[in-house]
Amino acid sequence: VGSEMCIRDRPYADMPRTSGFNVTPVADIYRSAELAAEFGFQMAIQGIGDRAARELLDIYEEVQDANPEMSDFRWRIEHCQVIHPEDQVRFSELGVIASVRGIFATSDGPWVVSRLGEERTRERGYPNHSLFESGAVVVNGTDPPVEDIDPIDNFYRSVSRMMENGERFFPEQAMTRQEALASYTTNPAFAAFEEDQKGSITPGKLADITLLSGDILTVPEEEIPNLEVLHTIIGGEVRFSKEG
Repeated sequence: VGSEMCIRDRPYADMPRTSGFNVTPVADIYRSAELAAEFGFQMAIQGIGDRAARELLDIYEEVQDANPEMSDFRWRIEHCQVIHPEDQVRFSELGVIASVRGIFATSDGPWVVSRLGEERTRERGYPNHSLFESGAVVVNGTDPPVEDIDPIDNFYRSVSRMMENGERFFPEQAMTRQEALASYTTNPAFAAFEEDQKGSITPGKLADITLLSGDILTVPEEEIPNLEVLHTIIGGEVRFSKEG
């Protein structure tokens, strides 16, 4: 079940007449959440602004409280780009999965401050590391065709916050390498209720393995974008091997 909200709790710094907009009415999103709970579907809604995240968390909390017989919703908010600090901790408290796009911080970075202002950007903008520290389950992706699907480049952007102009976008919110790895492996498996089959190289799980040309956790940061896929194994079968 999906929808979208793009609103913020205060007007844009460069456009004070607006706080964004809803693509889908809040009442419709609430009703969708009720139906998802009734029929056992997962909710996954785009909530890009701080007010959008708060309203979605409020809806999720109310619907979850109304269905105490269900203890494991694993509902998501997509993008999670601007989130008030008070709401960042609610992801863990409510068991809501934070679905981020690590690369968005670096592609949006050159213009975000002009839209939100320096203070609000520092406090709420693309708080990927803070979400991890709060105990939230964070999953990562690139939202193609908005950004290239390349997971290696997204991993690099997630841990470096390096923009094309050579500057880092609020690097204190960069994921650690272990966090970025989890956001692509164990956490997505958990989000899909498939943690017993995927997400880690463990006996009994599917042998889905990618072998890279270097250790993505230890190579110098600037070398991460140059890592290459040498082999791809799906279900124990080699599906790709780099020539030579």
